[in-house]
Amino acid sequence: MHPKTETGQHAMHACRAIPGGDALLGTDRPMIPVDEEGPTRRKRVSGFRMMETAITNEMFAAFVEDSRFETEAERFGWSFVFHQNVAETITETQAVLGHEWWRRIDGASWRLINGPGSEDAWHRDHPVVHVSWNDARAYASWAGGRLPTEIEWEHAARGGLGDVPFPWGEEEPNDSGFFPCNIWQGRFPDKNACADGYATTAPARSFESNGYGLYNMCGNVWEWTADPFKLRSLSKRAKAHHANQPRSKVLKGGSFLCHKSYCFRYRIAARTGTTADTTTSHQGFRLVFDESQHG
Repeated sequence: MHPKTETGQHAMHACRAIPGGDALLGTDRPMIPVDEEGPTRRKRVSGFRMMETAITNEMFAAFVEDSRFETEAERFGWSFVFHQNVAETITETQAVLGHEWWRRIDGASWRLINGPGSEDAWHRDHPVVHVSWNDARAYASWAGGRLPTEIEWEHAARGGLGDVPFPWGEEEPNDSGFFPCNIWQGRFPDKNACADGYATTAPARSFESNGYGLYNMCGNVWEWTADPFKLRSLSKRAKAHHANQPRSKVLKGGSFLCHKSYCFRYRIAARTGTTADTTTSHQGFRLVFDESQHG
C-alpha cells in the first residue's frame, strides 16, 4: 500500500538513484574480526533507489496517523535509553548487565525518546528511533518500499568511491579536528565532548552527503537492513561472541554513541546484529525502492 498522506508521498520520492553493477560487501581490512567484516566479496546488484535520509519523526508520524500503528516499544511499555539521556523526571532505572550505560526505561518510545518527561527531545527532522526491525518492515510495507539488503546498503554508502572505509573516503574521524559524521568524541561512556555539535541524534539531513547524495550513512543512528545476521565461518571465537544473538538482523552504519575506543563500527563494512524486536534510542532505518516502482 502506498502512503496516503502528503508527507508520506514525499518521503517515498526523496530518493537517489543507486546504479547497479559490481558491488562490494565487506573489507580486506577488518577492524572487528568477530563480526566477520571480511574478506571483501563482490556481487552484481541491480539498480535501485534509496532514500536520501533515514526515516524522520515527521515521516513516521504520518505513517502512524494514517495506519494507527503501534510500535513494539509502545506495546511492550519500555525501551532502552542511553544513561546520560534519561529524562530528569526519572529517578530509578534498571541497567543492562555488562552494558550499564543502557537503561530500561518504562514509557520510552519514538514519541518519548528519553522516557516520560522528554517531550523536548523529539524533533520532526531527526531520525525516528525506538523502532524495531518489525516496525521498520511495517513502515516499508505502508510506503511501498523495503529495507535494503546488506550489500545494497554498503554499495550505496560507498557513493561510487569503491573500496573505502567511509562514505567520504579514507580519512578517519577523530576527536580533535575532523568531524564528518555524528559520533562520540571523548571518553566513552562518561564524557562526550560533542565536538561534532551533537550529544544525541542530528537532523537526518546533516553533514555532507556522499557521492550518491545520501546523508548520514555512517554515524547518527544504526540502520536496519533486510538480512539476517549470519557468520560464514565456524570460528569458535566469533560464534561465542555472538552466542546471545539468536535470529538477529543486520544493522549498519553505527550511531552517535560509537567511538573508536569502544565501538569502531561507523565504517561501511562494519556490522552488528540484534533481534528483530529490539528497540533503542539509537536505532533507525531508511528505505529502498526498486527501479520499476519509479519508472
